[in-house]
Amino acid sequence: MKFLVVICIIFFTVAFSYANHYGCYNNSPCGAGRICHTSKGSCNCIEISHCFDVTLESSKKSEWDLNGTHYSQYDFQIKNNNLITDISNIFIGSNPNVVEKDYVQIWNIRRMENGELTLPNYQIGIPKNTTWGFGCILKGYNEPNLAIYAVTY
Repeated sequence: MKFLVVICIIFFTVAFSYANHYGCYNNSPCGAGRICHTSKGSCNCIEISHCFDVTLESSKKSEWDLNGTHYSQYDFQIKNNNLITDISNIFIGSNPNVVEKDYVQIWNIRRMENGELTLPNYQIGIPKNTTWGFGCILKGYNEPNLAIYAVTY
């Protein structure tokens, strides 16, 4: 059952890859469904389904109602599958229906002014072949449906 939930979440993450404004060289945005992938100074826009160096998995840990308000807790894992190089930076977009006021709590990730997520200041990067975890508690029924916009190695 958990496997099916993970597959559904991954499907929705890909399906809800929102307008990616990150791009390469001439600043042409990579666009929806693509990742701006920079490695050793070389930048390419890669289809999410063809980017195997980095993955983002999510799972809903729990949900509850309190005083008439619905809450959900989500855990996320960024996996650096690259066996040679560390991730130095990553930018993650969220479902535009999830706004700042929906976040009750967020940990191990930094939410930027534009609503995107990136590594916290205390995290230098994600070492090769390791995972970085973060999480949040959301108010309401909207799911975060995160998508990687850009990654730099």
